[in-house]
Amino acid sequence: MNDAGLAVGAATPYSGGMPTDIDPHSDEGLMLAWRDGDTAAFDALYARHRLRLYRFLVRETGSDAAGDELFQEVWLTVIRQRGAYQPWARFSTWLLETAHRRLIDWHRREKRHRWDSDLGEIEAMADRCPTPDLLAAGRQAGARLLDCLGTLPPEQREAFLLKEEHALGLAEIAQLTGAAAETVKSRVRYALAKLKACMGDLL
Repeated sequence: MNDAGLAVGAATPYSGGMPTDIDPHSDEGLMLAWRDGDTAAFDALYARHRLRLYRFLVRETGSDAAGDELFQEVWLTVIRQRGAYQPWARFSTWLLETAHRRLIDWHRREKRHRWDSDLGEIEAMADRCPTPDLLAAGRQAGARLLDCLGTLPPEQREAFLLKEEHALGLAEIAQLTGAAAETVKSRVRYALAKLKACMGDLL
């Protein structure tokens, strides 16, 4: 996203400076530095979060094309809103809140859900297996997992992915999605139960 650097100059940076108690190499420190005009800080943030965010959006939409479109929308939103950023929450949570809002908009636009396999992710998983038998097992398990994720209701799938892929706590997921913590806990529990039943002996 080389155009992001050009966009930085178009915004009026926040003039408050970086709080002294924030590690300048942390996500929050980098975001504050970028907010104040350091374009290299954006490059570091983007490199840290792009792959995980992209996978999350592809799995949520079930489509490489839709995931890529939302991926661009999320980062453009981050670029537009960086001037107002404050480190009240982790940057990763702030980024995922933005992604969550874009997903809600996408579901409203689509008014339907379709879940296609991410073959690239399956191949990447399989390529890490050292023997032919494990290679085949990895492909089979990866394909089954993606299929099983596609059978979950969107709310359960999102809660599960936020917890497992992004290591968010129940309270953080509740804040991000606007659901009660007990509701999030139930969604994760139901998602795990359904995935175990769907995966069978491959889990």
